Amino acid sequence: MLNFFKKAFSDMKESAKAQHEVDKANFAAVKAESKAQWEEAKAMGRPETYQKIMEAERLEKIREANERIADAEARINEAKNK
Repeated sequence: MLNFFKKAFSDMKESAKAQHEVDKANFAAVKAESKAQWEEAKAMGRPETYQKIMEAERLEKIREANERIADAEARINEAKNK
């Protein structure tokens, strides 16, 4: 019976240590993510960064619109050939 309790408490101790390592790793990950968000927010305050992001979004929208035009033209040609 005494060995049972020794083993049980030993297992609980090891489990607590392992959980502490998991908690430390999660804390470090959250800390790094928070810093990344802060740096991104700080970068958005600079006009040149904001302009680059907006330009990339505009180019993406133009690309999508061109794809939609090509699809529509293909549908038109298909309908004419029927």
